[in-house]
Amino acid sequence: MNGKSILITGGTGSFGQAFVKFVLENYSPSRLVVLSRDEFKQWQMQTKFPTEKYPNLRFFIGDIRDKDRLRFAFDGIDYVVHAAALKHVPTLEYNPFEAVKTNVIGTQNIIEVAIQMGVKKVVALSTDKAVSPVNLYGATKLTMEKLLIAGNAYSGSKPTRFCVVRYGNVIASRGSVIELFEKLTKEGAKELPITDERMTRFWISLKEGVMLVIFALENCKGGELFVPKIPSVKVVDIAKAICPHCSFRIIGIRPGEKLHEVLISKDESRNAYILNKDGKSYFVLLPPNEKTQTLEKLSEEFEYSSDKNNWWIEKDELLDFLKKAREE
Repeated sequence: MNGKSILITGGTGSFGQAFVKFVLENYSPSRLVVLSRDEFKQWQMQTKFPTEKYPNLRFFIGDIRDKDRLRFAFDGIDYVVHAAALKHVPTLEYNPFEAVKTNVIGTQNIIEVAIQMGVKKVVALSTDKAVSPVNLYGATKLTMEKLLIAGNAYSGSKPTRFCVVRYGNVIASRGSVIELFEKLTKEGAKELPITDERMTRFWISLKEGVMLVIFALENCKGGELFVPKIPSVKVVDIAKAICPHCSFRIIGIRPGEKLHEVLISKDESRNAYILNKDGKSYFVLLPPNEKTQTLEKLSEEFEYSSDKNNWWIEKDELLDFLKKAREE
């Protein structure tokens, strides 16, 4: 990414700030543009990354719903990282039109403008909730994935290539269950709410998410969906690690919530492969009907779910895992 112009949508979020920090510390882009619609968050971020120290960093106010603004923002941009989205499941169930405008129409705007402005590569962030979605948020992210992959056909002879990364919950990100448990513990709670004792989740650190996006930028040829190999954790174990003396109150699974999460479904495994590179291993889903002889094919019965994972974070490892993730 040295010497390149990079833009990240939703750049003031947890991922965006981690991405900006990593890129500025490890590369020398000619321009790194943060595009978001919240001027206050941009001001807060500018205090962390002052222009005196980072003259190649830019902040653009704008909304991905606004195609005209995107045309100005994408002018001269080589790579786009698409992280902007509405994400809060209950909120989107109550405001479905807004979810579609941002997560679906906004993505369509990015695809069309990227092609028009000659952007080389677009990498979009997706979620395990896009697999067999049971809520509107997951449905909009599934639609986003489909639009991005189809963008490679729409680009035709133009140089723009699109790919997607899909991963699970980010450790200690805003609104996470870890944040909730820590807040309650600090307030002196003796009891923590647990939706279901069987519940499991995938977990990834912000730095690992950033590295996955950079890996996708480096290896995207068009149409791939990259999935990292990451550990699973039991929600009960998270609660026990954060507040060992607390008891639990079972509150039941919320509407639109899954007991376990899936990053690759059995139906998708027909197009799933293992990609080994630079000492690391990833899963990659290719577009339907696209085959390759250079990658190891996964079994058609393969399912990558949080309850059937072969890599677990045990209770006694959780606090160290969380501390390391925050230090990164």
